[in-house]
Amino acid sequence: MSLQFGDEEFQRAWQELDEPQLDGWELFTEAMGVQIHRRYDRETGLYEYKVYGALDSCSPELCADVYMDLMYRKQWDSYVKELYEKDFDGQTAIYWEVKYPFPLKNRDYVYVRERRDLDINGRKIFVILARSSAETACPEKSAALRVSDYKQSVAMESDGADGTKVFMNYFDNPGGMIPASLVNWAAKSGVPGFIKDLQKACNKYKTYCEKK
Repeated sequence: MSLQFGDEEFQRAWQELDEPQLDGWELFTEAMGVQIHRRYDRETGLYEYKVYGALDSCSPELCADVYMDLMYRKQWDSYVKELYEKDFDGQTAIYWEVKYPFPLKNRDYVYVRERRDLDINGRKIFVILARSSAETACPEKSAALRVSDYKQSVAMESDGADGTKVFMNYFDNPGGMIPASLVNWAAKSGVPGFIKDLQKACNKYKTYCEKK
């Protein structure tokens, strides 16, 4: 079923691969071939992030397949506590619980997503959009704090060799009292670390599929 993502949202995502839109954004950190920019959101007092990076020796189609495979992600992403797709009141959505360090409560998300494999003048570009779905009837749990404001867009294409150029735009409001140092650590270390883990997961995906 359609998940109400407009064509222009997909276009905005893939165009960032060609022309990064960084007016009003600041370079936050650069590590492991990944550049992270951020923009302050006055309404929430939090930052929105844009990430530009590359994955070596992984095709964009493979990256997109791995990114979409929820069962596989439970194996390689150590922060996942629960992750599954479910039909909530006629709408297919994803439930995702993320482990937070003690004494903080875990966070959980209910979100919808859509992948499109685009052909832009002969270029193959893979775009995945996701955002929280407030209208989805998924009861909250006492052990986790529900994140109701979440969005992510990812665009991937070949780097011209055997790797992948990646763009990611990301925002979530985790709620509660989270120390700024933890938020900064998650952005500075967590994002490059996630991309590194994603690359390792891509390299092992064929073996995983053969064992299924």
